[in-house]
Formats: sequence, C-alpha cells, structure tokens
Amino acid sequence: MAHRQTWDPERYARNARFVADLGAPVVDLLAPLPAERILDLGCGDGVLTAKLASIGCQVIGVDASAPQIEAARKLGLDARVMNGEALDFEGEFDAVFSNAALHWMSNPAEVIAGVRRALKPRGRFVAEFGGHGCVAKIREALVEALDRRGIKGEAASPWYFPTVEDYSQQLTRGGFVVSYIALIPRPTPLPGDVTGWLETFAESFTSTLSLAERPCYIAEVREALRPELCDAEGKWTADYVRLRFAANKRP
Repeated sequence: MAHRQTWDPERYARNARFVADLGAPVVDLLAPLPAERILDLGCGDGVLTAKLASIGCQVIGVDASAPQIEAARKLGLDARVMNGEALDFEGEFDAVFSNAALHWMSNPAEVIAGVRRALKPRGRFVAEFGGHGCVAKIREALVEALDRRGIKGEAASPWYFPTVEDYSQQLTRGGFVVSYIALIPRPTPLPGDVTGWLETFAESFTSTLSLAERPCYIAEVREALRPELCDAEGKWTADYVRLRFAANKRP
C-alpha cells in the first residue's frame, strides 16, 4: 500500500510545534560550532534549522515536502526539496543533523549511504527520531480501526521505529562508528486534543478511506485511546519513544 502523508505548515505549527521545541537535547548532542557546514535532514518548516543558523552555522535544510520547504525559505534559510533516501551531496558537510524525520524514511540503508556521501572525512551524523515502541498505542488503535473496516491497517503504517540494536547495525554496516545511541521513553503532552495529532500525522491511515468516512474513523480511534492517553482533566499525552544517536563517518 502506498503511504500518503502530506504536510500543511500551518496545521503542523498548530498541532506539532512541540516537535521542534523538544529538539534541544539532540542539538546539544550535535554541539554545533560557528562556521560549521551542517545539513538538516528532514528540516520541516525550518524552526530548528534557523536555530543552527543563528549561532553562525552554514546550514542547508532539505525535506521532501514542498510546502514545508516554502515555509523554511520564508525564515531566510537555504532550504531545498529533496528525498532523504536520495541525497545529492558529496563530501561537503561537517555534520548531518536530523530531528523527528528519519522514522518517515522506510529505507534506512539508502538514508545512511546518502548521509555518508554528504559528509567530510570523520564527519558526524547526529539525530533523534521515533524508536521501537514509539506511539505504539496510537498505532495499534489506528491499525485496528482500519482492520474493522476490512482494510489491512498494518499495511497503512508509514513509520520505521527501529531498536537500538537494529539501528546500530545499520550505521555500522553503512560506514559509521557509533559513539552514542539510546532509546528514550518520552511521553509527550499534546497542545490540544489527540484529534489534531491524528489529522497531522496519520494521513497514511485516513487516506485509505473516503473523505466522508474519515471523521468517524478518527472519532473511533480517539475513543479507543481516551482511557490510555487522556487524563481526568482532559489532557492528552502521546506515547513517544525516541532513538537518539551520534556517529562518525569511518575513515
């Protein structure tokens, strides 16, 4: 099943600004220096890219979403539409940085190969993305609600959430030396109702249905999740697990 996920910058900013706001730890792990040349892989609307640029880094942001790249360019950034599984750079970056994007790229070997090509000798690859168990409850509810409609819910899932062991092996096979890697449970309070999260991130599931069917489907998923992810005050928390790592290109 083809995965269909599109990005509306305004909807993303409204329902998912926490993604960039919670990116500080991986930026700290990157430890960027002024004048370093950095590639932001999956830069989205460029909010974190702009932070790197503000400290004096020479940053290029790439993302597969043209609307997100347009939003990033409005921040004055060098941002380009590019598939993360087909990077078109050769030995020009001190570091490749990525936040909350690699789990949308289902071919990790191609991503890692492109990152390695893009880096200078001993350049570093530092990222955080969804790891094993990320949004497991949300994913289960989405899959089961499609299954009940006679659609194979598992086939609609767009996400790649590896274990530490799996991704360590991917990096090692891809020509990197891993200096740090960890799986970090991070329950994440949502800015509003889980419906906003579902409308923003679950389009691969909802796109299997007609426009008329989607509101009922989302409402059904919401009710299935309420006992698990909504507290007595009506505040929703997503069951995020992050995989954070730092690695260097092997000479």
